[in-house]
Amino acid sequence: MTNTPSQASSVQMLEVSPEFAGQRIDNFLRNQLKGVPKTLIYRILRKGEVRVNKGRIKPEYKLQAGDLVRVPPLRLAERDEPAPLAQGLLERLEAAIVYEDKALIVLNKPAGIAVHGGSGLSYGVIEALRQLRPDAKELELVHRLDRDTSGLLMVAKKRSMLRHLHQELRGDGVDKRYMALVRGRWETGKKQVNAPLLKNTLRSGERMVEVTDEGKEALTLFRVLRRFGDFATLVEARPVTGRTHQIRVHARYAGHAIAGDSKYGDEDFSREIRELGGKRLFLHAYGLKVPLPDGGELNLEAPVDEVWSQTLGKLVE
Repeated sequence: MTNTPSQASSVQMLEVSPEFAGQRIDNFLRNQLKGVPKTLIYRILRKGEVRVNKGRIKPEYKLQAGDLVRVPPLRLAERDEPAPLAQGLLERLEAAIVYEDKALIVLNKPAGIAVHGGSGLSYGVIEALRQLRPDAKELELVHRLDRDTSGLLMVAKKRSMLRHLHQELRGDGVDKRYMALVRGRWETGKKQVNAPLLKNTLRSGERMVEVTDEGKEALTLFRVLRRFGDFATLVEARPVTGRTHQIRVHARYAGHAIAGDSKYGDEDFSREIRELGGKRLFLHAYGLKVPLPDGGELNLEAPVDEVWSQTLGKLVE
């Protein structure tokens, strides 16, 4: 690609290489114009100031190899480049990386850190990784984890890997497994929850998901890992579909809310777990099997944090 945003903002001409063919123009510009706020990018698109092959385009326009993209001068007063993130956070995420090659990063995301900025947050995992890997110009999230969920998170370093993994996620090529501490005694015979889910956005902007016949098909497979009397059960959850908040809503629907779940949980149960030191959501993406483009397979497991292990150590089996 040619040119990047500079202090002396001027017209930029960006030629689209074959690896970016099929990408939406808005996503392309967000990737190329590092540090330029999304609001400014969408503003220049709406005003028709971005031209492709000398013609106006819409934000959903999909690029073709060889397209010539004209970006107008960007007024520096409108830039909102985030300040460098705290060194402690960067070191924490660097230490959380469990696998990295030329095309992929997988990290054991700590609970409480969002995967990306937004909704009042100025940063997330992806923003931090872009500071940690400034030479990796194409870093993109492959999938998401809720802010309070910990565990294995994939970040593509190359667009070819991103396309490959998205294709595998749409099929059944990726095997993701979670651990959850749930209320009560989960019966061994209860091996799946098949209940359609509908996502709603409340007036506050908060997303809530409910089980309803009007929703999309959703299937989660469960397996009992460990019991703590009739008080709690550690289960493995394998989401066959990938709906928002799927495991959390399906666990509650089955009558076994996840500890520490402020949206779909049981407050009395969560309070008892907090009193043992368990101040977190007890949902952890611990296992991941991913087919790689070269025909190999990536097979990873991520340990839980000290809060999780110490809390379970205080429970009576």
